[in-house]
Amino acid sequence: MAATTIPVTLIEGDGIGPEILEATVRVLEALNAPYSWNRFRAGMSAFEQTGDPLPRAMLEDIRRTRLALKAPLTTPVGKGFRSANVRLREEFHLYANVRPAVTLIHGGKFDNIDLVMIRENTEGLYVGVEHYVPIDDDPRAVAEASGIITRSGCRRIAQFAFDYAVTHGRKKVTIIHKANILKMLTGLFLETAQQVGKDYESKITIDERIVDNTAMQLVMNPSQFDVLLTTNMFGDILSDEIAGLIGGLGLAPG
Repeated sequence: MAATTIPVTLIEGDGIGPEILEATVRVLEALNAPYSWNRFRAGMSAFEQTGDPLPRAMLEDIRRTRLALKAPLTTPVGKGFRSANVRLREEFHLYANVRPAVTLIHGGKFDNIDLVMIRENTEGLYVGVEHYVPIDDDPRAVAEASGIITRSGCRRIAQFAFDYAVTHGRKKVTIIHKANILKMLTGLFLETAQQVGKDYESKITIDERIVDNTAMQLVMNPSQFDVLLTTNMFGDILSDEIAGLIGGLGLAPG
């Protein structure tokens, strides 16, 4: 270990999280990476132990180290606590989720995959503003959710995506939306991203696609895409699809 070490908040995660995190730590230590680990539990394992999926001590440690390595965290389906991943993003204003996908094992249906998904990480339907409306004797007769998208949030992620594309020598950014149906919610995202994109038109090609068409085109001809820019929920779904092009979610972080 190097004489001067860099402290890292290590979040063990749930399910296979501890296993893959240990493998990651072993790789880094074999490379003599100068890290010291401050270990914490989060997600379901922390909730079962302390009643809080995001322990305060862990959050304070992240603020101190400013560097965290996190394994996957479980979110209960349909009940229980709110997503710990979403809360982490909100807590630290982590508005840009950058998901590259590059072919690591050649010989599959598609070779030479080299895509980057840039997903807005704090707005949209994932803000979790939802409730039930009781009718007669059914307390859950209607479920209602609100998606929240702000122009400032759209501008921020669009500028990040276009700057990323230019800095990394990318040629094209595709804005992905559902503005034909969600005319206001994702219409604002499309409109704002296109406005921001006008300052970059001399450097990169900018186009737009409806999300369902994008999903189909990705599995037919992924080479037509380069950098994909989209909202929170669409990015969550499409980033998994893109990971599938290179072999699965286990390969994407590699």
